[in-house]
Amino acid sequence: MTGTRTRIVVTRRLPDAIEQRMGMLFEARFNPDDRALAADEIIEAAKGADVLVSSITDTLDAALIAQLPDQIRLIAQFGNGVDNIDLAAAQARGITVTNTPSVLTEDTADMAMALILSVPRRLGEGSAIITETGRWPGWSPTWMLGRRIGGKALGIVGLGRIGSAVARRARSFGLDIHYYSRSRKTDRIEEELGATWWPVLEDMLEAVDIVSLHTPHTHQTFNLLNEDRLKRMKRDGFLVNVSRRELIDEEALISLIESGHLSGAGLDVFEQRDGIDPRLLKLAREHRVVLTPHMASATLEGRLEMGETVIVNIRVFMDGESPPHRVLPDRAAG
Repeated sequence: MTGTRTRIVVTRRLPDAIEQRMGMLFEARFNPDDRALAADEIIEAAKGADVLVSSITDTLDAALIAQLPDQIRLIAQFGNGVDNIDLAAAQARGITVTNTPSVLTEDTADMAMALILSVPRRLGEGSAIITETGRWPGWSPTWMLGRRIGGKALGIVGLGRIGSAVARRARSFGLDIHYYSRSRKTDRIEEELGATWWPVLEDMLEAVDIVSLHTPHTHQTFNLLNEDRLKRMKRDGFLVNVSRRELIDEEALISLIESGHLSGAGLDVFEQRDGIDPRLLKLAREHRVVLTPHMASATLEGRLEMGETVIVNIRVFMDGESPPHRVLPDRAAG
């Protein structure tokens, strides 16, 4: 690419500062409408480009990747997750894929902690009472009683970067930290986090009061919390998910909350193929679950860092080097 500017196409709107930087560094085409593009639109937009800057709303399956112009040599994902990209198909075509890991660790951990607090303490319900009635109904010894956080046991599924960041926050609130992962962490990490390892997920689910999911979506983790495992949780237990919607059997979760087997859930991700399940919305309106619109990573600082990471990946790749955040088909779970 010596003597020419790298040509990139960006599928979604990015923060103004990032688009300006990209416009200075590359020959860039953007999506000013910020509309999720259909497969044929992505293929058309990619014509003449060297790099496709995708996001998690783009379904880059094998069929689409097979139709990408030959000149596309890099898919630079704006995001950590790459569930939307057929990595094997990309590799087969000689297309490198990168993502933006680590950038969103603290923001996502903040959101997980917010849900861990908001569900047992009924924060959403309390706020709604004020906004819907326009007044404070007055104090009562038995009104709006939630559950104390301190002294409860938090079970973290997946003690990677985000899970560890959640553990640090939770420990400061007086929660006892437990975790399940495929392999045990070092003594130093366990001591630093005050974390107890459980080699069997079912055993941990039975022992903790709150479960928070922080593991990627793979074939092995699809419906990781199925009906049987959800039933193993304590009847007054809470579930928090800011990770991947595919980790939970949502229908089973809804049924167990409806029946009172579980006290509630805080979900930043949920089934959206045909809209949010009406039963889940009903539970939210009854304040038995808290739903947030996939906003765990939604901070300006985080988005700017993601954009800068995308830029670094592109520049290093176009300089003929291996980009720092390359993702391979056999990527290990974090």
